[in-house]
Amino acid sequence: MVEKLLYEALNEAIDEEIKRDPTVFVIGEDIGHYGGSYKVTKGFFQKYGNLRILDTPIAENSFTGIAIGAAMTGLRPIVEGMNMGFLLLAFNQIANNAGMLHYTSGGNFRTPLVVRGPGGVGRQLGAEHSQRLESYFQSVPGLQMVACSTPYNAKGLIKSAIRSENPILFFEHVLLYNIKENIPQKEYLIPLEKAELVRSGNQITILTYSRMRYHVLQATKILIEKGYDPEIIDIVSLKPLDMGTISTSLRKTHKVLIVEECMKTGGIGTTLKSSILESLFDFLDAPIMSLSSQDVPTPYNGFLEDLTVIQPNQIVEIAEKIMNYF
Repeated sequence: MVEKLLYEALNEAIDEEIKRDPTVFVIGEDIGHYGGSYKVTKGFFQKYGNLRILDTPIAENSFTGIAIGAAMTGLRPIVEGMNMGFLLLAFNQIANNAGMLHYTSGGNFRTPLVVRGPGGVGRQLGAEHSQRLESYFQSVPGLQMVACSTPYNAKGLIKSAIRSENPILFFEHVLLYNIKENIPQKEYLIPLEKAELVRSGNQITILTYSRMRYHVLQATKILIEKGYDPEIIDIVSLKPLDMGTISTSLRKTHKVLIVEECMKTGGIGTTLKSSILESLFDFLDAPIMSLSSQDVPTPYNGFLEDLTVIQPNQIVEIAEKIMNYF
């Protein structure tokens, strides 16, 4: 085992995949000489040159289209969006081309593509740099969405994503790049469609992902001190949802709380809630509660910014309310 920061785990994983497979390349803004906005591609340009590490102009629609075309011809592009909010400029390419080409070509083309980069609410980055694009893309047919949350799962998931035949949107949270964890030195892969059981418990299932995993863990310490026994699941796969793992947990706890940084309207939590109500309603002993960000542009002011995002004390309050429903 060796201690790695999350961005170092991603760097190591992508480096290993570029070495392993000559069809893998990286394309995006400032990924070459600069090493990426959060240093995920640090050192790659010097090692692999400008045919494998393609620095681009500020032209997200264009370089995403280039990557999709390359994927159609048998290459495996990794697109870095510098900030995931910028990829709204490439929405047409990702939705109409990456997501649908395998279908619209009658199966003649595949688009083995990874679109990755930092997103979420950071530290006073302003509204346009605090986007959570999972809500935008979840309804697009043909796309898979994955959110990493630890150095261990970041490395295993990005390697699986690069090797997948599907177009993958890979979400990294801007505030998690410096999270530390010991990870194996030996190669490993993590399934893209599998949720992670973070903590086993019996009284309530708390479903979360990305940065909110850590807010839930902070809240859980308080809940345990108060004598409660919550189960925590990091859903990891935002699309498709791992309803098998979620079902197993709910059949045990019969109560659920969803915690996300995504917006309440049209967010991942809304999809989770409807999926649970459709297939697991009879196993619920309390209403499903969800905690999501406010439906407002993220303020630049730090105090106001915190008010728009769910905090651990809110999780404690609502979890207690659900567990004491009867």
